[in-house]
Amino acid sequence: MNAVTDPRHFAVPEPGFATLASGTRLPYATSGAGERLLFVHGSLCDYRYWDRQTAVLSNEFQCVSLSLSHYWPLGEDNADSVFSVATHVAELAEFIVAMDLAPVHLVGHSRGACVAFQLAQTHPVLVKTLTLADPGGPLQADGNEEAALPPATVALRAQVAGLIQSGAIEAGLELFVDSVSMPGIWRKSPASFRTMATANAATLPKQFRDPLPAYTRAAAAALRCPVLLIEGERSPRNYRDNVATLAGWIGHVDKRSIAGASHGMNVTHAAAFNRLLKAFLAQTPLHH
Repeated sequence: MNAVTDPRHFAVPEPGFATLASGTRLPYATSGAGERLLFVHGSLCDYRYWDRQTAVLSNEFQCVSLSLSHYWPLGEDNADSVFSVATHVAELAEFIVAMDLAPVHLVGHSRGACVAFQLAQTHPVLVKTLTLADPGGPLQADGNEEAALPPATVALRAQVAGLIQSGAIEAGLELFVDSVSMPGIWRKSPASFRTMATANAATLPKQFRDPLPAYTRAAAAALRCPVLLIEGERSPRNYRDNVATLAGWIGHVDKRSIAGASHGMNVTHAAAFNRLLKAFLAQTPLHH
């Protein structure tokens, strides 16, 4: 039985719920003991996205994965706050404090990597190391006017939002997922991923109304913790460009590529992803 069909990978852990000072409740799953790893999901995902990391790495670390507000399992029941990167950064900081996790080894994927980057920049005392996998968001080139999404991306997102809001959810999800990975990926994805994405489809139109902040040289250079950058060798160019540029801007950085992988590399190439993360953490002094 291979990893894609092994039903153990689809077991959904029962979440705990952290109530923040703001009143927001954040679902999370935790396993293992030791140094704290905190995993931050990206678009269409939730705490379940990291199951193939936590199942293995919990042998050596305390692994915590959370669902940001508006995402499954609470969804609209947890939507008192505005859906935005700023909201998610603030609640992530509150979560780390409420759960007494600081300083954490913070791991983010795609939009979640953007949230993690912003947190490490604004709350450096909470973050021991930072791992960014295919970080999403625009690059702010030196001296250029404000970074913006390419017109083709804006048009595709409008089409995706229209499909989802009209009830053609699977068609919208297929269009979006294939655009950020590669054509045909949606149909090849395991049922567990498609179920998760469908449960979180309502977040996409909200996400599109809140453009990700641009990465800048100054913000990247100001990061004080060790940083691991991971790209999928076959990920869309914008993610690989982000990794390459950030690698040049960040001081303490380790840049890695996963052969044959596209955007969902921690799921499709979980063993390689876990090896890179463990090797990076092994180089980091684990105690103050």
